[in-house]
Amino acid sequence: MIPSLIAFAALFGQVLLRVPIAFAMIITGTVGFAFLRSWETSLRLTGNAAFDTVFSFTLSVIPLFILMGNLLTRSGVSDALFLTAHRALYRLKGGLAMATIVACGGFSAVCGSSLATAATMSKVAMPSMRKTGYADSLATGSIAAGGTLGILIPPSVILIIYGLLTEADIGKLFMAGILPGLLGVLFYIGAVSVTVRLKPDLAPQEAGVETISRSDISGVIAVVGLFAVIMVGIYGGIFTPSEAAAVGALVSLLIAIVRGKLPLRDYVAICIDTARTSAMIFALIIGAEVFSNFVSYAGLPDAILAWVSGLDVGPYTVILALIVIYIILGAVLESLSMILLTVPIFYPLVLSLDFGSGWLGDPANVTIWFGILVVVVTEISLISPPIGLNVFVLRSVLRDVPITTIFRGIMPFWASDLIRLAVLVAFPAIALIFN
Repeated sequence: MIPSLIAFAALFGQVLLRVPIAFAMIITGTVGFAFLRSWETSLRLTGNAAFDTVFSFTLSVIPLFILMGNLLTRSGVSDALFLTAHRALYRLKGGLAMATIVACGGFSAVCGSSLATAATMSKVAMPSMRKTGYADSLATGSIAAGGTLGILIPPSVILIIYGLLTEADIGKLFMAGILPGLLGVLFYIGAVSVTVRLKPDLAPQEAGVETISRSDISGVIAVVGLFAVIMVGIYGGIFTPSEAAAVGALVSLLIAIVRGKLPLRDYVAICIDTARTSAMIFALIIGAEVFSNFVSYAGLPDAILAWVSGLDVGPYTVILALIVIYIILGAVLESLSMILLTVPIFYPLVLSLDFGSGWLGDPANVTIWFGILVVVVTEISLISPPIGLNVFVLRSVLRDVPITTIFRGIMPFWASDLIRLAVLVAFPAIALIFN
């Protein structure tokens, strides 16, 4: 166990020195294995991890879903979702912020990336909210929080990676993410409602709204239709998640062509951006595999399991302790890296807990439920200081808004996320009812 703790200290030290975390994990895992075994064995294992990851057919789902999201992002679908949601909600106090949340949820359903959702919706929604007279704190808070829905509402890249790490059914994970994702939308709308009641000056009453064009309606129909095709296809056994990603990318390309809003040069830029993002994720996966293999060989998961087994605490106490650890880690680690680092260590522990009968009596259900909890906690980390990646994405797009203003704006949404997390812990059926 001691080599594992030294490895974690070395890893965090490299992160503080601004070494990219993917390379920090590869360096730490490789050097650690070399000390425990030999350099020849260590280098061979690192090479095998890179080869198996890059040539994995299962992982091909990641660049395909990223391509799908990029195509829809640049084809104007986000504008259509926002205008349609605004038309439905503008009569409510804070309706524009609520429309932003709904549009983020809809866009997440076909994008799968929180950062892309936040960056896109900041360009779509922020000008309208400023023009209407919304305070920057509420406007940026609703965009940053709404963007977090991108990693839960399927198809979600984070859920795919969790499924690969735990060998869970990705189709069932997607189905499990639907209700918690919708619950997140409702809780965020509730957070806006409470905020504007307590501080009415943050959001003026809106007098009217733009009319919705046929192009906007077709964009919404395209999003709903694509989401339905992916979910029905996977859950109905028509095609695998990898095939669903290919179908989604192809349909997204057709949507972009039909809408006619993308010049030819943008398609090249989309492919380059997809390749860049995919390479980053694959590097993280390789690093996490190298590091987690070393930590497992050093005995950390077994030591944690033995320690917890010796404690006289119930399974829900362990779950709450893990949630606290995730919230703390989320304040200093990037979300994907956090999942890749922790799931291989914590998942065997959770699977060993005795939840008795009921929904959690089946280990497969425990796997799915824990996955949803991990993703929701990861959502919280995306808007938690000091890292809060969604906050920094907004800051890079909206350079005239102080970062303190954005963090102040996300506090009501952060609180609503904690409430949603408590509900999901107390009522596992919300995540498991479709399975």
